[in-house]
Amino acid sequence: MNQYQKLITNLTKLNLNNMAASIVDYRQVVNDQQVSFSEALLELTDKEIAYQQKESLKRRIKRARFPVVKTLSEFNYEFQPSIKQQQIEEFATMSFLDNQENIIFIGSPGVGKTHLSIGLGVEACRQGVRTLFINCHELILRLTAAQEKQHLERVMRRYKRYDLLVIDELGYLPVAANEANLLFQLINGRYERKSTIITTNVPLSSWGTVLHNQAAAEAILDRLVYHSHVIKIKGKSYRLASANS
Repeated sequence: MNQYQKLITNLTKLNLNNMAASIVDYRQVVNDQQVSFSEALLELTDKEIAYQQKESLKRRIKRARFPVVKTLSEFNYEFQPSIKQQQIEEFATMSFLDNQENIIFIGSPGVGKTHLSIGLGVEACRQGVRTLFINCHELILRLTAAQEKQHLERVMRRYKRYDLLVIDELGYLPVAANEANLLFQLINGRYERKSTIITTNVPLSSWGTVLHNQAAAEAILDRLVYHSHVIKIKGKSYRLASANS
């Protein structure tokens, strides 16, 4: 094995695969004295860093389990004038995480609540924030199953560790009284420790009815609304507009 082959092997062992693939081109320009060795090495390492950052972001987004990937730049604020773009852009700085603040998006189906929550989740992943997106019904099913298998404490710890937990579609399906208690345990465990984003089509005053547990609903709201941003979206459905166009 010659020195060049050993170099490629070493780069591969170091998981510098993008650098290994590009080095043949830079080897030639250095030999032709078009650039210095230092310049070539700097470009190679810059590209490797950019490549690794891109792959790392892909992994974080995949682990966050978004149903689809949507960005805030794709959101049509003109269609939903009740949403203040400046406020959403401030959320995108992730400053609300520093104060363990929560965000609640309230509105009818199709007005963009999920898009905004995914967009903020993707931006959180971009900034290295440990993020999870989960549908409320799926979350409750998982907590209930964990309780039945006597693994609730372990599963709760896992959900409590996420710096940003996005719970989508609270209220779209009915929640039993005992399930509301499980949801309370999770929210209580994250209270003033981590931030949560919730999307719902139900006004806060009606959560007791949806959760079939007035006491749990009041306790959940007490912890969620404190240090919280409640965004009420009043507008037309994107999906209905698309269907009618």
